[in-house]
Amino acid sequence: MTVTAVCCAVAAVLGVLVHNAVAHQTVGQVRKETRADLDTALDLFEYGTSREGINSVLDSPELPAPLRQLARDGKRGSMVGTYRGQPVMWAAAPAGDQIMAVWSPYGNTRRSLETFDTAILGSAILAATAVALAGLFLAQRISRRLTSTAAVARRITAGDLDARVGDAQARGPRRRGTAGRDEVAAVAAALDSVAGSLQSRLQAEQRFTADVAHELRTPLTGILASAELLPEGRPKEMINDRLRALHRLTEDLLEISRLDSGTERADLDSYDLGTLVERSVRATGLDTEVRIEAAAVVETDRRRLDRILTNLVVNAHRHGRPPVVVTVGTAPDGAPTVEVRDHGPGYSDDLLHHGPQRFRTDAPGRGKGHGLGLTIAVGQATVLGITLRFDNAPDGGARTLLHLPHPSPVHPRTP
Repeated sequence: MTVTAVCCAVAAVLGVLVHNAVAHQTVGQVRKETRADLDTALDLFEYGTSREGINSVLDSPELPAPLRQLARDGKRGSMVGTYRGQPVMWAAAPAGDQIMAVWSPYGNTRRSLETFDTAILGSAILAATAVALAGLFLAQRISRRLTSTAAVARRITAGDLDARVGDAQARGPRRRGTAGRDEVAAVAAALDSVAGSLQSRLQAEQRFTADVAHELRTPLTGILASAELLPEGRPKEMINDRLRALHRLTEDLLEISRLDSGTERADLDSYDLGTLVERSVRATGLDTEVRIEAAAVVETDRRRLDRILTNLVVNAHRHGRPPVVVTVGTAPDGAPTVEVRDHGPGYSDDLLHHGPQRFRTDAPGRGKGHGLGLTIAVGQATVLGITLRFDNAPDGGARTLLHLPHPSPVHPRTP
C-alpha cells in the first residue's frame, strides 16, 4: 500500500508539472499571436485602413468585463472568453475613445490541452500500476524471505538448533544474483551464525556433562561398595547418605545428557492412566492422596511417565507442604490430565516465567535437592508429547498439570 501511494503521488505531481508547462507554452503562443494581430489592427485603425483579414471589433459587447475595464484604464491585455458562443482568445487595447478588440479561435487549443491531459492521466495510471506491481512483487519476495527467516528463528527458539535459514531458502525457488547481496540475506546469515555458535556451545556443554557423569559413575560405584565395609555407626550412615545423593546426581546428569541429545525414543503401549498413577505414587513411599475423577486409557511409556510423576511428587513434598494431592481428570477437549499440587508457598516467579533451571532450586541455601528433578520431568514430557504446565493455585500452593495426548482406543495393558 505504501509503495502504491508513493507511486500515485509521484505520478500526480509529475502530471501537474507537465500539464502546467505545456499549457503555459501553448496558451502563451496563442496569446502572442493574438497580441500581434491587435498591434496590426491598431495600426490599421490609426491610418484609417481597412482591417479586413483580422478578427477585430470595436466596443464589442461580448468583450469580457475585466478586459473592457482594463482597456478603459488605458492598458492592454488578453484573456480567454467567448465570441458568438465559441471559445476565443481576446486581446484588447484603447483606440481613441473606443476599445479595439481582437480575437483568435481557441477551441482547437482547448481540445489539444484536454487530449494532452487525458494522455498524461493514462500514462500516469499505467506507470503507477507498473511500478506498484513491480514494488508489490519485490515486497512479496522480501516478505517471503523474512517470513522464512522468522520461522527458522521460532524453530531455533523451540529447541531445533539444526534449523538454518540457508537450508530453508535452498529448498525454495532458485534466485540468481540476490543471495548474499542484500539486507535480508545479511540477517539470515547472522541468524545462521548465531544458531551455529549456540549449537556448538550447547553440544560442548552436553558432552562435558555426559563425560563428567560417566567418569564419576565408575569410581562412585566402587566407593559405594567400599562404604558397605565400614563398621556400623553414625559415620557410615552419613557417608552412605552423601554417596547415594552423589550417585543420584550422577544418574540424573546422565539422564539429562541423553534427553538433551534428542535421541531418546518412547516405548509406547496402552495403559489405564488411573492405575498407572496410583502405582507410581505408591512407589514413592510418600504420604500422597490420589484422586481418580475420570477414567482414561493412554498410550505412553510407563517408565518415563513414572519418572515424571515420581519427580513431581518428590518435589512437592520436598519444597511444598502437605497435603500433596495427585488428581487424574479430563481437560475440556477430552484429553486426560494429571494434576500434582501441594499447599506450600508455590513456585517462584522465575520458574513460572522461565521454566525449571538445572542446579537451581527454591530452597534457601540450596540445601534440599540439586534442581534437576523438574528439568528431567520436562525433558521426559517432551519425549512423550505431554504438555507440562507450572502455575500456582488460587488458594495457595504449587500446581503442575500434565496434559496427555488423547485416549487410545486400544485395550489397556496392566502396569
